[in-house]
Order: sequence, then C-alpha cells, then structure tokens
Amino acid sequence: MSGPALQVGFVLYPRLTQLDLTAPWELFARLPDVRVHLAWKDLGPVVSDTGLAMLPSVTFAECPDLDLVCVPGGPGVNALLDDAEVLDFVRRQGLCARYVTSVCSGALVLGAAGLLRGYRATTHWASLDFLAAFGATAERTRVCVDRNRVTGGGVTAGLDFGLHLAAELGGRATAERIQLYIEYDPAPPFQAGSPDTAPPDVLRVYRELAAPMLEERSRAVARAAARLD
Repeated sequence: MSGPALQVGFVLYPRLTQLDLTAPWELFARLPDVRVHLAWKDLGPVVSDTGLAMLPSVTFAECPDLDLVCVPGGPGVNALLDDAEVLDFVRRQGLCARYVTSVCSGALVLGAAGLLRGYRATTHWASLDFLAAFGATAERTRVCVDRNRVTGGGVTAGLDFGLHLAAELGGRATAERIQLYIEYDPAPPFQAGSPDTAPPDVLRVYRELAAPMLEERSRAVARAAARLD
C-alpha cells in the first residue's frame, strides 16, 4: 500500500468482550500503512466484561474519518442500543467508511444505527434472531461479507474476520504472514464451540446463564428497532 495510512477504528465501551476487539486488533495493527484507533466518549479507562481495563486512544469528537469502523460485541452492547451518542458516531462513520464491520453482537449496534437494513450479516449464534428486527438477513457463519458490510460471528470468529479484512487491506501474502506469525492454526481440545456440537448439558447451562442478558437484549433491540421505524 502507498499514500496516507488507512484509518481503522474500534468502538471501545464498558462491558465489551475484549477478544472481540483484541483478536482483529492484533491483525490490523500488524498491517503496513494502517493506523488503528480505540474510540470512546472520553479517554478514561474502559473495563471489559471480564475486568480487563483498556485505554481509548481518541474520543468520538476527535476521531478522524475512518476507512474501516468496527464494533466489537459483549454484554455492554445492550446499553449501546439505547445510547444516542454511540449510535450517532457509528452511523456517521459508517456512512463514509470503506468497510462497515462488527464482531459478535456488535452487529446489533450496526443494526441499531440503521446500517444493516437490506444486508446479510452474522453475529454470535445466541443473538442471530435479533438481526431481523433491523432489516438484516441473518447468516450463521464465521464471516459474512455483503458488499462493504463485513460481520464476524461470536468472539473467536474475530480472528477469521480479521484475516479476511487483513487480506483485503494488505493483500493475501501479508495476511498469511501475519497468520503464521501469530500461529493461528486452531486445534481445540473440545468440540463445544457450537450449539450443534456442544454436549446437551453444556448448552443447557449456557442458556440458563445467558437468559437474563438475552432477555434484556431483546427489550433493547425492540426499542432500537422502533426508533428506526
């Protein structure tokens, strides 16, 4: 690549799932001629859903126009669906960005900002049914590409998502070198990473634990979709 650095920005927010952000960050930040930003309302520490504190690098007000905007997912998405400041930032950046992207339940924020109507998209398997409320067609896949909308599935899909976009931004050979550097050659010890393969008791307990958050999310999605209509 040549010319000015490509501007890539992640929306940072309380109670995000950090791997949704840090997995693709690891890939994008290793690309030549790419500048990566963490954007939030202020520059104070932001704490993930598991307690990892991260520092924004830029405020929404000072963030440059982005070539790629990405919204990671996590339990904190529920609050973002009612947050006009966040949705306005994502909408403004999304209308001009070359790539409008998300990982996991961050797709719901794109939807609430009006950026997924008429597009195919994916998200975490437990939130797929919410996409229809925003006029999107849900696809259960690791990475969904529909024109300039690129959405990743749940959490670890951020690596596949990041490699896809690393190849788009820097070329396949560069993406493959980064994949080799991070030794991304998964061989999980268990086959519990999908509701199709997880043991029934594991799936049942997950659903019980996630039910309150998903019920809250359902109400937030309904409010956000009503505002769009």
